[in-house]
Amino acid sequence: MPAAPDPEPSTRVQIDAAGETVLLRGATSSYVLRVDPAARTVHHVHWGAPIPLADAAALPVWSDHDTSFTSRWDGVEEYPVEGGARFGVPAMEVRFGDGSSPVEPARPRLTVAGEGHLTVSFQDRARPLAWELHYRVRPDGDVLERWTEFTHTGPAGDEPVLLTRFSSAHWPLPHRPDWRLSTVSGGWAAESRLERTALPVGETVLTSRRGHTGHQANPWIALDAADAGEEHGEVWMVTLAASGSWRITAQRTAAGRVGVLAGEGHEGVELELRPGDRHTTAVSASLYSADGFGAASRSFHTYLRDHVLPHPRELRPVLYNSWEATAFDVSEENQLDLARHAAALGAELFVVDDGWFGRRDDDRAGLGDWTPHRDRFPRGLRPLADEVHRLGMAFGLWVEPEMVNVDSDLYRSRPDWTVHLPDRATTELRNQRVLDFSRPEVTDWAYAWLSDVVSRNTVDFLKWDFNRSFTEAGGHSGGPGARGVHLTHARGVHQVMDRLRAAFPHLRIESCAGGGGRVNPGVLARTDQVWPSDNTDAVDRLTIQHGFSHVYPAQVMSAWVTDTPNPLTGRSVPLRFRFHTAMAGVLGIGGDLPRWTQAERAEAAALVRLYKEIRPVVQHGRLHRLLPPGRGPLTAVQYVGPSADRSVVLVWRPTTAFGPAHPPLRLRGLDDDAVYRDEDTGSTWSGATLAAYGLPLPELPNGDCASALVRLRRCDEPR
Repeated sequence: MPAAPDPEPSTRVQIDAAGETVLLRGATSSYVLRVDPAARTVHHVHWGAPIPLADAAALPVWSDHDTSFTSRWDGVEEYPVEGGARFGVPAMEVRFGDGSSPVEPARPRLTVAGEGHLTVSFQDRARPLAWELHYRVRPDGDVLERWTEFTHTGPAGDEPVLLTRFSSAHWPLPHRPDWRLSTVSGGWAAESRLERTALPVGETVLTSRRGHTGHQANPWIALDAADAGEEHGEVWMVTLAASGSWRITAQRTAAGRVGVLAGEGHEGVELELRPGDRHTTAVSASLYSADGFGAASRSFHTYLRDHVLPHPRELRPVLYNSWEATAFDVSEENQLDLARHAAALGAELFVVDDGWFGRRDDDRAGLGDWTPHRDRFPRGLRPLADEVHRLGMAFGLWVEPEMVNVDSDLYRSRPDWTVHLPDRATTELRNQRVLDFSRPEVTDWAYAWLSDVVSRNTVDFLKWDFNRSFTEAGGHSGGPGARGVHLTHARGVHQVMDRLRAAFPHLRIESCAGGGGRVNPGVLARTDQVWPSDNTDAVDRLTIQHGFSHVYPAQVMSAWVTDTPNPLTGRSVPLRFRFHTAMAGVLGIGGDLPRWTQAERAEAAALVRLYKEIRPVVQHGRLHRLLPPGRGPLTAVQYVGPSADRSVVLVWRPTTAFGPAHPPLRLRGLDDDAVYRDEDTGSTWSGATLAAYGLPLPELPNGDCASALVRLRRCDEPR
């Protein structure tokens, strides 16, 4: 007999009649938890395909046997704490004033805080600590947001409570016969390399201990039962909006329980709560997809557009950046020359990179002194900005607000503003030190000079960089012996960005950290695009962009066409291939344009015009990864416009090898009943044919590094 329909099926938070089972309903998923009054905890019941509330309330909690060496609740609790017979990884660890750590919760309380928003409130039975779990289901999607708030509930004069682990969420997963972990790894100029490995029994930890998100990993993981593909199979994805240090732990028990902990900080990072203090964690946003990694990525892209990005409906402009043309040797004269060349190619935004300020003749001096270089810009920046605007482009500047050189007026006057320990030698990386943005006087200073530069020079865009990791960090913001600055510095950065955007609504910001060292949903809530890597080699970028796309959409992925041979790899790549790689995201140009030939500039201008024509589809469309890099001779991606009326296909062949002809590219996401015309050849095909048989492979030039771009537009011709 079929189950009776739930009352108010559109409600995103549903609670059963007993007031103990909660069903959080997504568009195509369900997440179920249950209060256990006797155990004074909340257990996880289900996360996956949709189920009705009546069934959810009747489901048992899947748990292990109780023995004197194991706990039946390990991996089952929604938010495990340290204390009692719990032997798994805790989501929360504390140290009370007497040095003890065990936590003993009182009975939790459920509250529906608004449409789609559930809170579960806990209080320690005897100690001055309360914590509140937050769940928010966004409308029209499957992303579930979670975060946790901690409060010191004691009276004034009580001892502080130290938070030594403060996860945003614990995500328990259902039982499956096997598990596979997907992550990205790498390093500077080699970010976002996708890795898929079996999830072992034990604890698998991804982390950054660097004070920023990092190049070596990114704060997300995906799990599947080792049977999912790009367009089929169950996938669970967990992300964290962390711009400072972070840690994601995937735990698999011998009994088969799997759970994921996501939170800011790393081992040794502590936050001090004094009476009345409240700490709110970063958001961990996660989702379930029944249709593979591709559907999971598209769902998360939609979530970022609808609920995170400040201006998701804007089209990002074609950018020109001066770094690879002039490096530190910038001047009003050469920047004006570059601006005229960039405007002739069709650039819409001109960005002056490093070297415009202080005594910035190289990377050993000037950071911290944010006034125009007297020798290079004797009239200041305003004449350059005015000419850039007259040429029809927006004006942008490179800045690195969080850094200082010892050889600077700022450091000579305020050496105490840096992240340091007074009794330890200071490590310099890239000849610079980190300013402590956990200190209000430092963030106030940064906001003041940034505001002055933006207003005085009519700046439209900031490329916000961060070029070294933390060392010798501690002291100011983390309590006795703590390293809380690894977290609170990033909070200060966010606050400055928020203040700037409020004061200058026209201002757009790109997040950069020596490439992809600060990419996460938290920074995307206050920036418009990110720089995924300092590596602009068009072949390497295919791998970087493939991994990047698993969480982040094309409209935030800045990608440049630079000179050849590439300065990092020494590889020579045709201009067309370089453009096609960059046109898969937010197109930018970074070459030394006056040195380009007339033929190269003409080809580039034509490709810029082509990009502007396809830009709405690439930046706002749905991504389908047709052929991943490294698994065959070809790599291909497809973008489908929001109403499936247009599609763009990009195909690359990095190297040539003799072998059989490649089969047609089977496209996705099109309307089976519609007819699509190739806008270059005039050929027409039904959507059903393009999906079932495929698109005949476009003709590629001979030799290595060959590429092609296909534009399909829906037409009304009958078949």
